[in-house]
Amino acid sequence: MKVLLAGASGVLGRSATRQLAAAGHEVSGLGRSATNTLRADLLDADAVLGAVDGLTFDVVIHAATALQGESMARHRSMETTNALRTRGTENLLAAARATGARRFVVESMMFGYGYGDHGTGLITEENTPFGPRGTDAGLERHVGAMRAKERMAFTAEGLEAVSLRFGFFYGAGVTDDDMVSLLRKRALPVVADHGRALSWVDVDDAARAVVLAVESGTPGQAYNIADRTPLPFGRHVREVAAAFGAPRPLRVPLWLLKPAPLAHTAMTSQLRLDASKAERELGWSPTHDDSLTGVRTLANARPAAV
Repeated sequence: MKVLLAGASGVLGRSATRQLAAAGHEVSGLGRSATNTLRADLLDADAVLGAVDGLTFDVVIHAATALQGESMARHRSMETTNALRTRGTENLLAAARATGARRFVVESMMFGYGYGDHGTGLITEENTPFGPRGTDAGLERHVGAMRAKERMAFTAEGLEAVSLRFGFFYGAGVTDDDMVSLLRKRALPVVADHGRALSWVDVDDAARAVVLAVESGTPGQAYNIADRTPLPFGRHVREVAAAFGAPRPLRVPLWLLKPAPLAHTAMTSQLRLDASKAERELGWSPTHDDSLTGVRTLANARPAAV
């Protein structure tokens, strides 16, 4: 199939491009980066339509964000990503219609279920509403953008939409680059876990879910994509430090993160995803049951120092 991938230059997009090509699909990246096949600002409707003019695609994938490293700490750093999830989705839906695509796959994430402590039970696609309206205006902008992205895709006439709700990414290009770099700069503090846990997924496993969603999956359905063992943020980060020989993260009191409200909220949230629907319906499964094993495997695969 011919696939148009917005976000091909990102860590998920790069892995998805490789895996889609390996599965026999023809992939064209769309975005501002010079590495893309088609160049356009995804927030510019005319530029997007101009980039795809005269082309045909079977599937459009929206995996474009502006998230990375230290920029995820404050509300204002999410503005571009929120726009990509709203105006960017509108523009890509228009591109899908213009190019004759029949399927639209969207990248989403666990925080669309709402920031905060959801307790120790597993969240399924059916037992917890996606995008519940909260009372914090800052957080509501981010959750609202995730909600809008799915809603627009699912209600788009003539398109088969599938949404993938990912846990926190780790793995090649994320752990060994971004997280280890922050640890070496002592720029990734953690707080006491207090029994809270979040869901995780290896980015290559996430990309494999994208391939499966391109090829199958029920239209109008969302799928949680995460490994089988939710873990505290602090425990995950400490394992990364130990596995890669980086300084152990500083443990700080929660109040110290108040100037970084998004990080503060993420570290006090508890979200444990159940991905059994994806395993059952997409045939997807994680390579490792837990991120600790995945981190150790990644560290052990590094080339030996000369």
